Amino acid sequence: MQLDPMKLAIEEAKTGIALKHGGPFGAVVIRDGVIIGRGHNRVLVSNNPTAHGEVEAIRDACKTNGSHDLSGCVLYTTCYPCPMCLGAILWARIEKVYFCLSTEKAKDLGFDDSLFYEMFNDEKALKQLLVHDDNDQSECETLFEEYANSQPELY
Repeated sequence: MQLDPMKLAIEEAKTGIALKHGGPFGAVVIRDGVIIGRGHNRVLVSNNPTAHGEVEAIRDACKTNGSHDLSGCVLYTTCYPCPMCLGAILWARIEKVYFCLSTEKAKDLGFDDSLFYEMFNDEKALKQLLVHDDNDQSECETLFEEYANSQPELY
């Protein structure tokens, strides 16, 4: 039987819908033709806005993999990833992402992430959100130096 990763992502989303965990978002992570991670949206059940399907699948894959590095892996997801999920995908070093539906379909259901893209392009809005606090800059610099000197592996 041939593995159909997108159908598995859809099944994962259906599980989440049936359990009322969150939106219709499911994902699987594949390495060398083997599923190493799966996840569905768990925002409502966990009261956690970061519990998107892609992030849950990445967390599961990292646990299975025993590493935060998912180089060589492919992610299949039911919808175009939001900016947070894209960030997680990039940090995990996932090689390729296959998605099924567009952000427009998600927007039709009330999952509208266009505000995020607008904000990323609006320097004034970003400055209102992100405030540089340099009161403890020396301590933070020391913290970063301590980390750099204590870690054998940086990512």
